[in-house]
Amino acid sequence: MHRVTVAGDVGPIVNMSGAESQCEGAVIDGLSTMPGLQVTIENGRVLEQNFDQYPLLAIAAAPRVDVHFIQSDFPQTGLGEPALPPLAPAVCNAIFAATGYRARTLPLAREGFRT
Repeated sequence: MHRVTVAGDVGPIVNMSGAESQCEGAVIDGLSTMPGLQVTIENGRVLEQNFDQYPLLAIAAAPRVDVHFIQSDFPQTGLGEPALPPLAPAVCNAIFAATGYRARTLPLAREGFRT
């Protein structure tokens, strides 16, 4: 993935830089988790013991993230991480559009995809 565009209407934004950073971080978090991260439990214990067994997205592999907000009179709601929940469905829809294959399981490594 080379580029992700985020658009949202969260009402008036007081700190634009912070809002953009929040969305960028949510995208990077989602792209770290979606391809291959999982917690494996065997005999009631977690097998992954450290981050070397739970690799996160490296900065060099991170895509460009463009963030756009609609300036509206919608009541302020707070930002949180609204870019995270729709990321996996959007990527899975893009996979379907490009390949005709409908990925229905996360992490995507279970479906044969890799970063």
